[in-house]
Amino acid sequence: MNSPTAESVAYAEIVVEATQGHAFATFVNLSAWWPLESHHIGAAVAVAAVIVPRNGGRIYERAADGTECDWGRVLDYEPPGRLRYDWQLTSEWKYDPNFHTDVEVRFIVEAANRTRVELRHHVGAYGDQAAEMRAVFMQPGGWPGLLTLLAKAVG
Repeated sequence: MNSPTAESVAYAEIVVEATQGHAFATFVNLSAWWPLESHHIGAAVAVAAVIVPRNGGRIYERAADGTECDWGRVLDYEPPGRLRYDWQLTSEWKYDPNFHTDVEVRFIVEAANRTRVELRHHVGAYGDQAAEMRAVFMQPGGWPGLLTLLAKAVG
């Protein structure tokens, strides 16, 4: 298997002042840190972002009117060290059950109360738009900014 090129991976990391377990649990509790006012795909006002914490679990948003929009599925749920999921949002920010990108999040112990969170989003499935989507995911409102919000929620 070929390793992914830098162009096919959006990478972000942050060090949080928390145990590995707390960092992992906070990440999985998406509603605690995900900016639903700007990062949602449904037509209605989003009130929750959910990761069902198990292999095969849904990742979705829930709106104030009760409607739900899928974002993807959990592939590997390995607390407290690793989470891998299938991000199934196209470049048009629409859920497509036949579209698959891989996001892997690792929680690496650096000290008793310090954890490095590394996120790799494999964007090759976007095809001709992979470089553009990588750039979108790497901008301040993408994964780097989202991990900053995670760090604030962890604290």
